[in-house]
Amino acid sequence: MVRTICGVGIGAAISTAVLLTAVPAAAQTSGGSSGMSFFVTSVGSGKGADLGGLEGADRHCRQLAQAVGAGNRDWKAYLSTQAADGRPAVNARDRIGAGPWQNAKGQVIARTVEELHATNGLTKQTGLTETGETVKGRGDTPNTHDILTGSQPDGTAFAGAEDRTCGNWTRSGTEGAAMVGHHDRIGLNDDPPAKSWNSSHLTRGGCSQDALKSTGGAGLLYCFAAD
Repeated sequence: MVRTICGVGIGAAISTAVLLTAVPAAAQTSGGSSGMSFFVTSVGSGKGADLGGLEGADRHCRQLAQAVGAGNRDWKAYLSTQAADGRPAVNARDRIGAGPWQNAKGQVIARTVEELHATNGLTKQTGLTETGETVKGRGDTPNTHDILTGSQPDGTAFAGAEDRTCGNWTRSGTEGAAMVGHHDRIGLNDDPPAKSWNSSHLTRGGCSQDALKSTGGAGLLYCFAAD
């Protein structure tokens, strides 16, 4: 092993190896994106809920991950779409792989899809961005805890004609609405929807950036590594 380390003496190489062995694995991953397989986007598309469809949303996740050196994963946005124009609905839970998923500091969010939709470890403290920063929640200024999902609590798409995905993530005007979750698990009361990470309430006033802001959002997404 020492011969492969260019320009480093045998003693220094051994000291380095001992040091790395002595540091717990959790501490080694706590400061960066190494091993990151989940994050909340630090920014939205800038066009409200118009993400360019699922393809555009996935690209947004991938570009943010690439910016922090984690672009070698199959990044997928946690978004559902509704059946429309002869195309079947898509369930968010079916897009994100099998898990496990951890944030930029190595904290495990969930080990399986089932755990993610039951007793996951997502909170304001663990729902970090790709850069490892916390996302502002209820009580902060501005509150941006509304995360776009278009999903029911079990991660499946909504049936029926009522728009809950802002036209399958293509609208940015006064029409339509989208289901959002609260990454900080805090709402106006203690009812289950208020504490839901993926299915708390619909946006109001349309799908524009201003409409999303009015209910406590910024067009942010959950991104998961599906590989």
